[in-house]
Amino acid sequence: MLKPFTYRALPHHVVFGPGRITEARDIVHSFGCSNALVLSGPNQRAAAERLYRLLGERAVGIFSDAAMHTPVEVTEAALELCEELVADSVVSIGGGSTIGLGKAVALNTGMPHLAIPTTYAGSEVTSVLGQTRDGAKTTERRDEILPNAVIYDVELTLSLPPRLSAASGLNAMAHAVEALYAKDGNPIVSLMAEEGLRAFADALPRIVAAPHDLEGRTNAQYGAWLCGMALGATSMALHHKLCHVLGGAFDLPHAETHAIILPHALAFNVVAAPEAVARVARALDVEDAASGLYALAASLDVPLALKAIGMPADGIDQAASLAIKDPYWNPRPLDLDAIRGLLARAYEGSPPEG
Repeated sequence: MLKPFTYRALPHHVVFGPGRITEARDIVHSFGCSNALVLSGPNQRAAAERLYRLLGERAVGIFSDAAMHTPVEVTEAALELCEELVADSVVSIGGGSTIGLGKAVALNTGMPHLAIPTTYAGSEVTSVLGQTRDGAKTTERRDEILPNAVIYDVELTLSLPPRLSAASGLNAMAHAVEALYAKDGNPIVSLMAEEGLRAFADALPRIVAAPHDLEGRTNAQYGAWLCGMALGATSMALHHKLCHVLGGAFDLPHAETHAIILPHALAFNVVAAPEAVARVARALDVEDAASGLYALAASLDVPLALKAIGMPADGIDQAASLAIKDPYWNPRPLDLDAIRGLLARAYEGSPPEG
């Protein structure tokens, strides 16, 4: 029998398919806007310049200094440029860092936001914004944070290196895993989450083997959309808390941090969320969900250890203390020793343990 639940869909406009970046100008026009500021990271400057040309007279400039974890000082610099250019909308092109900047700018100004993801972060379909100030990362969830429209153009992902593609996909898979045991989960979200996991389990090995596999890349974007939708409709738990702590305190790369923590956080929650764990295992077609995620990451050649991506050994105690200081709800209660053990295994890259 189904338990009572509440499902609230978030309103946004999604355009999906190859070559559809060419519709960006029309979408900005549909906002009633004519002065869009294009946002990107330094490595996506060429893509931002192409988008600027596609927008034509509806673009007023480019800001290409987006950074990981959305530092508030970067947002402030983008806001200054918005004011200088009299921008009336923002168009972000890139990964989660750029889309996060777009969310922050739109939230501070009330301007419409068109997001064009080039990775699989899933941030483009959530109303969640994470920002970093003085080494601490905080998150907030508000309807106004959700981008007004999203373009999924698979051709924009073809240049994403296989290893980064894999890490980005595992990052998105973490959204779905946590949605399956979220305190406010529901059957609709669970369907999206399981299908998103299944899409990535198929797509990521194909992308690593053949980076220009258009069908594999399309399936990954589909998975990113579904996993992002699952995150956007539910609350975050231990996995995201740990990643926010690690990213804010040690400036670790976002996608790789999520990829490393995912199997360990799931293993921690196995005893408290057996139904969710069973759905993860079914989506991956494995017997043990946490071990299956760890094996998938290993097969994709992504980092398995926090020490491999820059975390200091003496940071384990600090991270454990921060994780339980203001914890997110989690199906299994947290205690310092258990979280420290989880982080120690993740630091070394050891297999996950419950």
